Amino acid sequence: MPVKNTALSPYTLFHQSSECPARCGQVKTLHGTFETPVFMPVGTLGTVKAVTPEDLHELGAQIILGNTYHLFIRPGHELVRRSGGLHDFMHWDKPILTDSGGFQIFSLKELAQITEEGATFRSHMDGAKLFLSPEKVVEVQEALGADIMMVLDTCIPYPATLDEAQKATALTARWAKRCREAQKDTGQLLFGILQGGMYPELRKPAAEELIEIGFDGYAMGGLSVGEPKELMHEMLDASVHLLPDSHPKYLMGVGTPEDLVEGVYRGVDMFDCVMPTRNARNGMLFTSQGRVVIKNSRYREDQWPLDEQCTCYTCRHYSRAYLRHLFQCREILAYQLNSIHNLHYYCTLMADMRQAIMEDRFVEFRRNFYAQRENPL
Repeated sequence: MPVKNTALSPYTLFHQSSECPARCGQVKTLHGTFETPVFMPVGTLGTVKAVTPEDLHELGAQIILGNTYHLFIRPGHELVRRSGGLHDFMHWDKPILTDSGGFQIFSLKELAQITEEGATFRSHMDGAKLFLSPEKVVEVQEALGADIMMVLDTCIPYPATLDEAQKATALTARWAKRCREAQKDTGQLLFGILQGGMYPELRKPAAEELIEIGFDGYAMGGLSVGEPKELMHEMLDASVHLLPDSHPKYLMGVGTPEDLVEGVYRGVDMFDCVMPTRNARNGMLFTSQGRVVIKNSRYREDQWPLDEQCTCYTCRHYSRAYLRHLFQCREILAYQLNSIHNLHYYCTLMADMRQAIMEDRFVEFRRNFYAQRENPL
């Protein structure tokens, strides 16, 4: 029988806002601690696209995310294990969280069949038949050497009937228990995932089941899957307070800068999203005053930095005109410089929110954040 992880919560609270649920703290892992609230750049395949680990250090990333599904398919978790784990393999010395692959199975549902045992699916690479069970997902993440592992869950689409959501939520709970039972005493953390679709009446008992099993942290899944923003906030309001304040709370796959501010306002500690890097490669850049679509002709002769308030490498050295030129020419450097800026913006936004919480002025920070956006570039 595997030895159960009986460690206390890895989360330490630094300061709780007196005005709202926003809070600032720290999470301890095998590869060091990170301060919360935090944004995790997404490195699906063992790399955050278009940037080096050194870039990530400079722009302020504390923890990054990898993906079990994709690394299981290519290059394979056993190769990564033989390479010293994902940290050595990709030359990253800070914490790594690995998503279990549940969302990818959901996204590729035409290639997958979900049963009580797990998910049978066809590789999106070559069509090979593969299988991931809750136990296998834990085994793969342990081999990868992730600091934070996620349980296998069944992501619920939007819209979904109450019956569909109820069955999927119940299956997620059974899988979560099997993941916890399969976990070895490696010191790696395991987070449970709260599902329930857009039904608050399902999320409450689902949270109680997860807490009874006992995890090192708790994530909220099944949001930002196509539902209106107002409904996402409603479900977030219905979910955050169900999870124990003694543990880190993670909102998966979210989102825009506005989503981060609203999530922190409601008490979320951790976020991840492909948006800063994906949008960078598509020429959409985030600034203190809103979004900039760099291909627009208005920037053709604009010699100002992308964001005068930004201290990133890109803004210190290059003009909007040059960034537009690179993007229009499809130069590889465009993707690198744009990604550095967007990731720096996200990490700086989180650092500014942490400081605002510590100084007990987060509500004022939130108000000023939106006020700046009323005067777009």
